Amino acid sequence: MSHFLLTGPLRAVVFDYFGTLSRAVRQGPAHARMARSLGCEPESWLDLMSRTFYLRATGRLGNPLDVLYGLARILGSRPSALTLRSVRAERIATIGADGPLRPDAVPVLAGLRERGLRTAVVSDCWYELPELLPELPVYPLLDVHVFSVRVGRCKPHPALFLEACDRLGVAPAECLYVGDGGSRELTGATAVGMSAVRLDAPDLTGHLTFQPDQAFRGPSVTSLREVLPLVCGDLEGSGGTIGA
Repeated sequence: MSHFLLTGPLRAVVFDYFGTLSRAVRQGPAHARMARSLGCEPESWLDLMSRTFYLRATGRLGNPLDVLYGLARILGSRPSALTLRSVRAERIATIGADGPLRPDAVPVLAGLRERGLRTAVVSDCWYELPELLPELPVYPLLDVHVFSVRVGRCKPHPALFLEACDRLGVAPAECLYVGDGGSRELTGATAVGMSAVRLDAPDLTGHLTFQPDQAFRGPSVTSLREVLPLVCGDLEGSGGTIGA
């Protein structure tokens, strides 16, 4: 990886979740099973869920149970309240199984905190990740958790990045953003003054993502592990340079 310059002293590292702290996201068979339980044809259900992702991820469609019912109605079904509650709960475990944590997520986050850096996650997500994350081992290693469904905006909107900085107590210029590039997050992060690096891991081929960041021309790493030596080089070096 080539060297690049931070725009200020490094005090925090902000991570995307899906495809970054997690492995590549691939939808498993549970999605088809849930669609059928709702009375919907799986392919049509998955297409509708994909088309409504950003509306769901900003919370604009309302309560998850109402949203599930409303989407099922669009496809001609009227699932019962019991079915809706069952699917709502099952989606949390299913989303976690679709993209399990990367094995190096915990040691990388722990290493950053050992070096005195604050950490955050910023994710475009529906209700599932805010409920899933507290059960995962990365949760206590993240100082701040910013979810689009709670902010009411999705990446690359500045509100998510600035919310993370505000809650971390740092300026954007003091942050390094790490992400796979979904939702144009890398250009969004740099637009508010952060430095950014793309995670270009081999498993991300075929990763379920929306609006990939094709405009980003910055540096990349091939594994989450590489973030630690980059940060170590900055802290031990001079001039704010991160590089391998």
